[in-house]
Amino acid sequence: MNMNSLRKRQSGTTLVIAMLMLVMMTLLALTGFNLGRGEYQIISNMQFQSEAASAAQMALEQVVSNLTFSSNPANVFPNPCSGANTICYDTNGDTLTDLEVTIRSRGDPAKPACIAAKVIKNAALNLAIADDLGCSTGASQSFGIAGAATGDSLCADSIWDVQAVAVDSVTQARATLTEGMSVRVSSDNIINSCP
Repeated sequence: MNMNSLRKRQSGTTLVIAMLMLVMMTLLALTGFNLGRGEYQIISNMQFQSEAASAAQMALEQVVSNLTFSSNPANVFPNPCSGANTICYDTNGDTLTDLEVTIRSRGDPAKPACIAAKVIKNAALNLAIADDLGCSTGASQSFGIAGAATGDSLCADSIWDVQAVAVDSVTQARATLTEGMSVRVSSDNIINSCP
């Protein structure tokens, strides 16, 4: 074998090895790119879901702060954005709705639900507290009349199931927060809205 044919074989082998290395490096670069892109997408989804959860929490705090839901559960916000019990948030300042939050209950998709209510007895009130003093009633003397002296006050303790469902208008990321609330209400009002 002469030297020229040996060099030709070696140069062909070198070319094949170089091509294989190039293909492997390209595959390695593509794999790294795809992994990075997947991680970026996961982080973005977590951020959108976190923003939705924050919006749901803000809506629940608004509901708790004004307690309108106990007297009018079908209309908890004074200015709903796209229907009853719905509030919209613009998170990036472009005047477009980014997140829409609906207040409801697990059992009723239209409004918060009263789970239970119990009329407070006059004997259970502490008249040194202003809220309790406003609930107290005087007992009249009415012997022999059925239902005349029940000992009930003017107030009732009610327990509510309030759920906030937030949906991102672009990504459709969704967060649902459920809160149980105890509210003191007028015993006359609670009879109509609570079982």
